[in-house]
Amino acid sequence: MSRARYPHTPDGRYFVARNRLWRCTDPSLDEAQRQAWVSALMAARRAIRDARDDASVRAARQQVQKAKEALGERGPVWWDDGAADETRRSPANSSYADWWASLSAEERRAGG
Repeated sequence: MSRARYPHTPDGRYFVARNRLWRCTDPSLDEAQRQAWVSALMAARRAIRDARDDASVRAARQQVQKAKEALGERGPVWWDDGAADETRRSPANSSYADWWASLSAEERRAGG
């Protein structure tokens, strides 16, 4: 099965899925760090799936949060130019509106 290729903003900060901006992984992480945190994230998501009680779900969700923050996808932004975090905004209603409008219909559908 092939994965959809989501549109990425020109500055590499976000990708668009379900018509929302989602923060990309911090590009300053080296590959070993990135892979270790991705593995931890996937393990935490499996733990949520397999949880049998509320306490286990909460603990697993905390691990997801920890991994997402370490990857730079949540928490403080990884860029340092003062630009606000626009995660979960529609690209059409963000500072990326002109870029979004310039994409082909097919590219926008990939992010829809």
